[in-house]
Amino acid sequence: MKAIKVTGGNLNWESWEGPGEPPEDHVEIEVVWTAINRADLMQRAGVYPPPPGASDILGLEVSGRIASVGSGVTRFKPGDEVCALLTGGGYATHVVVPEVQVLPIPKGLSLEKAAAIPEVLATAWLNLYHEAALKPGERVLLHAGASGLGTAVIQLATAFGNPVFATAGDKVKLEVCRKLGASGVWNRNDGSFVEAVTAWGGVDMVLDPVGGSYIAEDQRVLNVDGRIVLIGLMGGRMAEVDLGIMLVKRQRIIGSTLRSRTVKDKGEVMQALYRHVWPLLAAGQIEPLIDSTWPIEQLEDAMAYVAENRNTGKVLLKIAD
Repeated sequence: MKAIKVTGGNLNWESWEGPGEPPEDHVEIEVVWTAINRADLMQRAGVYPPPPGASDILGLEVSGRIASVGSGVTRFKPGDEVCALLTGGGYATHVVVPEVQVLPIPKGLSLEKAAAIPEVLATAWLNLYHEAALKPGERVLLHAGASGLGTAVIQLATAFGNPVFATAGDKVKLEVCRKLGASGVWNRNDGSFVEAVTAWGGVDMVLDPVGGSYIAEDQRVLNVDGRIVLIGLMGGRMAEVDLGIMLVKRQRIIGSTLRSRTVKDKGEVMQALYRHVWPLLAAGQIEPLIDSTWPIEQLEDAMAYVAENRNTGKVLLKIAD
């Protein structure tokens, strides 16, 4: 067995003792594909440690085949093709994960495409339909619209009747957002998005991975009872909040992370995806957007590629055939 070990910031694909036998209600997956998420870059940099008890190996989602099952597991058997949401451990040949965080591959999808869906769709569902509790017709402002998460959010929200206004950093990425279903777009290099979003009709929710100075502008485009769901700090952890606007317009700012939630919470999100989103994937109504694939041995280059915001959609890592 092998895994990526981070030593002094360096990435090494090396021999590893393995995750051990799966305990009760857990399964062991032989990993074929995994993916890069911003959390992996942050953990490597030492600013986002794994939750207590979680693997210190990078990787928050995988696809592969069930290698073995613990006692009490009833939904899977060895050889089943699956994808899984992880708290860590994906950059390895094998990973052990609670059964409730594992789903069968959607009908018609390959293992490659399936590796691009657990983290982004779980994050999208959690924040759109749990934290913000979007109703049909409510409108969404999405920052970093061409990211792996952003491309999933556009498709998911549009499918459930929630129009999306997306911001991104160049014209090509914005055109991708339009093709995926965004009905409004804005190039962040052209300055503030406030006027454009206001002209579009304002929004009921902002999904914001940026924070920093964006929060004040998010407030300005929110309709009455609007919600800002903060999921990242790419723009900095300090922000100016207009409490007057918040009070008068009954705005809410919600901080949200997926990784640190309980197994029960993650299982509920995954089951919601299985009920509501898996049929859309099987029908081709939603399709994971994959930017590029890299062998795990080229992880250093792949992470640099993501860090430079060069990707549109997910960046995958191949572990095995």
